[in-house]
Amino acid sequence: MIKKKIKKKDNIINFPSKLTSIEKEVEAIVFAAAEPLNIETIESKISKKADVEKILLKIQNEYSDRGINLVCISKKWSFRTSPNLSNLMIQEKTVEKKLSRAAIETLAIIVYHQPVTRAEIEEIRGVAFGTNTLEILMELNWVKPGGRKDVPGKPIQYITTDDFLSHFNLQKLSDLPTVDELGAAGLIDSTNIDNAIFGTGKFYKEKQDDKKEDIYSNIDEMLSSTLEKEEDR
Repeated sequence: MIKKKIKKKDNIINFPSKLTSIEKEVEAIVFAAAEPLNIETIESKISKKADVEKILLKIQNEYSDRGINLVCISKKWSFRTSPNLSNLMIQEKTVEKKLSRAAIETLAIIVYHQPVTRAEIEEIRGVAFGTNTLEILMELNWVKPGGRKDVPGKPIQYITTDDFLSHFNLQKLSDLPTVDELGAAGLIDSTNIDNAIFGTGKFYKEKQDDKKEDIYSNIDEMLSSTLEKEEDR
């Protein structure tokens, strides 16, 4: 008589195994850390010697199907939100910040005198740059470097970007108000401004393609004559 072997189905449910006290220590240390930790750092914090790497792998397996996962990146361990739930953690918030007066003045100078160097901006404003004034405008992507000026030291020149035009709903720089328009609006005293030096290289190129003169030659002459008058006093 031949006996058949009956295979019994394994109906045992595998519940997560309990963590030992040292494993709980490792879990707590990684969870509370402000930044990912390497194995050596974890070893220095637990109460007794243990195979930390083995413990971490066990904890990683325990958390593999949860909303929080234990991950290892560049040999450093940390708890992270499960990748398939990361979209729930996204929170977008628009924070409006007013530009400082210095940033507004700097932007206006670049807009109407570009390409212009940092030293020229300071000369026009009459004061030195504040901290991050120009950097803020570059971070907004309204201003960017536009080559170097062909003078000793080759200083960087700054110009406006297409994002600047887009933000202020301008098709081109020549859509900006002219000297006369600004004067008529009471924003500037146009009687004391020489039209030949007010405006940008791009502005003049759009307005007068046949005019090839360097507008900064006039600025240099004006500044030189002013300095000579001050020295004679």
